[in-house]
Amino acid sequence: MMPHEPSGIPDDVVRRRVSLPGKGIEIALQDWGGDGPLALLHHATGFCAALWAPVAERLRARFHVVAMDARGHGDSSMPPEGAVPEAFSWSLMADDLQDVANLLLHETGERQLGLGLGHSFGGTVTMTAESRQPGLYERLVLADPVIPPSNLLRSEMEVRESEMVRRARRRRHQWSDRAAAREYFLTKPLFDNWTPRAMDLYVQEGLRQTPEGGVELKCAREAEAEVYANSFTLNLKEVFPAVRASTLIMWAKQGSFPLDIFQQMCDEVPDATLVESDAGHLIPMEKPE
Repeated sequence: MMPHEPSGIPDDVVRRRVSLPGKGIEIALQDWGGDGPLALLHHATGFCAALWAPVAERLRARFHVVAMDARGHGDSSMPPEGAVPEAFSWSLMADDLQDVANLLLHETGERQLGLGLGHSFGGTVTMTAESRQPGLYERLVLADPVIPPSNLLRSEMEVRESEMVRRARRRRHQWSDRAAAREYFLTKPLFDNWTPRAMDLYVQEGLRQTPEGGVELKCAREAEAEVYANSFTLNLKEVFPAVRASTLIMWAKQGSFPLDIFQQMCDEVPDATLVESDAGHLIPMEKPE
């Protein structure tokens, strides 16, 4: 970590929760301030808004930056019906994002968000929100978004997704304290290429205290599993052509998605550019710059 780089969320970041009418949930926001049009950031499955910190700090020279926690993630509330399939459909979570975007526009009096930045599943729901309200964003940046495979790859991908669901349901979720959790995380390949700052943020912001005195993941493993299980519930063939924002698609060269899926996506989104990122799937945690 660079000596001048903070380890957590700066004190000037405003935290709040907003209610989504008719849904019985509250979405947690981190408002980083900044000069310029609104930028709305959405994290990947199982993570939280705080992991955008190194990116948000860079962006607020050009944008008014807000990062959100998805339902059942971070400091957002769990749906009242709990971790059930219908509560974590990707369509519904794209609606949440659209609701938050319009709330921010109403509060600021702006007519359009300047930037939608989403990682993995967060990139997919960001793009979906734009397709449902074309022009909601001026531009999108999608960091290794989850894209449904072609028919030839679908059965293979479904097996992989099913394994992800099983792993999520079995994931260890409680530790005696944050130091024990950090020690555990450092033994897992998932975190091998994370920056020290990203690990600090996850330990501080991705865990909550339990009544018994320990810590647990804020994103319940059942909720994470349901998000993975709903991976094929969006028809992105309808989403792609409806996107009007100028779109930058980042493909993680060391990730698990085939390049040709991203090339096809780039062909179908009207104003899209594809770039290769020399990183794994977890780009924001590995190479936030």
